[in-house]
Amino acid sequence: MAPHHPEDFRMTPAKPTQAAKSPRRAVAAADRTRQPTEVRRRLIVEAAVPLIAERGYASVGVRDVAAAAGVSVGTVTYHFGSVQEILSEAMVLHIERYYSDLSEAAEQAAGGAEALRLLVDALFTEDTDRHWRMWFQYWNAGASVEGGPTDEAFARGQAERYEAWHRQIRALAERGVADGEFTGDDLDGFTARFAALADGLALQRLRQAPPLSTADARRHLNRLIETELVRRSPE
Repeated sequence: MAPHHPEDFRMTPAKPTQAAKSPRRAVAAADRTRQPTEVRRRLIVEAAVPLIAERGYASVGVRDVAAAAGVSVGTVTYHFGSVQEILSEAMVLHIERYYSDLSEAAEQAAGGAEALRLLVDALFTEDTDRHWRMWFQYWNAGASVEGGPTDEAFARGQAERYEAWHRQIRALAERGVADGEFTGDDLDGFTARFAALADGLALQRLRQAPPLSTADARRHLNRLIETELVRRSPE
């Protein structure tokens, strides 16, 4: 059984009162120990997300996260083995939320062509620079640690998330083909080029070297779609 955190328990039993005589519903031991841990871990991770976005992964320490979460440094180190573990979970949380929202928006589209347009629009807005900063910091975090079992797990998680992103792009292209909106005989190639172009444009957008507006970033992605997924002529 995992050790309990001292904050989970009273150190001395409370004296019985009249109100305490009514029976209380028993809670399984597993639930008593697991739920506080999950709640605390989530609180800490949630607090780390804006810190990473504002300061950058390498500039955030345990004390920063503890202060933002309103807990002690000891509580943070009790639940997490390293700063990297906290920050990697925070980045994963942000990235999964972001792409979940994109998926929901695309699912509401009338067809694959509209879904791809909505995807492009959502990738580059005035509010998405924060997302892209988090995305690149996530990849840099994986490259900055030394070898070992934890690194392999981290790299595997990165690969799984990027594969999920590729599947999402490909599914929208497939939808357009199935709906008769596009023709395309190399959807895997299109997917790889779309993802690579989006990453490159995002990096250029963040560095502004050369300057890149959100409108121009969208235009480049839409041009790729038009070039590689040829629209079928109405019969």
